[in-house]
Amino acid sequence: MKRGDIYQAELLPRSGSEQRGIRPVIIVSHDGFNETSAWRSLIVVPLSTSSAQAGRGPTAITINAGAGGIEKESIALCHQVATLDRSKLTRYIGSLPPDILIEVNSGLKAALDLM
Repeated sequence: MKRGDIYQAELLPRSGSEQRGIRPVIIVSHDGFNETSAWRSLIVVPLSTSSAQAGRGPTAITINAGAGGIEKESIALCHQVATLDRSKLTRYIGSLPPDILIEVNSGLKAALDLM
């Protein structure tokens, strides 16, 4: 598992307006953690195919269909960054190209006020 990889994940249980169900997520945690099997947690950004999410500002990054293996245009919801146990990842989908991962980084910086 590497930073920028996209996996299908089980986002249950969740509450309120958090993304839930089975959906793609982008791994955004550092590869030093991702490659250590004893480190059970991963930091992820959920994806949504809802067009309503696209207008959320600089923390909502549009990813075109086909990028990283996703089937439909999706929105990376950087404002909903979450920590998941590795067991919640069910299927590898693909890996984001570096230019799109840079956009996701920008969304995370905006969401976490790291600019």
